[in-house]
Amino acid sequence: MKRYSVSEAKNGLSALLAAVRAGEVVLILDRGIPVAQVCPVSMSSAATSGDAIEGLLRAGLATRGKAAPPLALLESPPPAPRRGA
Repeated sequence: MKRYSVSEAKNGLSALLAAVRAGEVVLILDRGIPVAQVCPVSMSSAATSGDAIEGLLRAGLATRGKAAPPLALLESPPPAPRRGA
């Protein structure tokens, strides 16, 4: 496993991503403490995001939208920002 400091990862991001594309797992350290692990995305994990949504629907933790938003909502201008926000 390759190890990069935060500054090395930032300055050598292209090389870091090339290593990950080649199948390597990369550990990123902040002052010597591991803070992130970058690993290749497998096709199976990308395909399971739809399965995760289906699981939430089955468990009753999410619902599908029933209708499109009203046209008036889509055509109206965005609200003005509040003062002091």
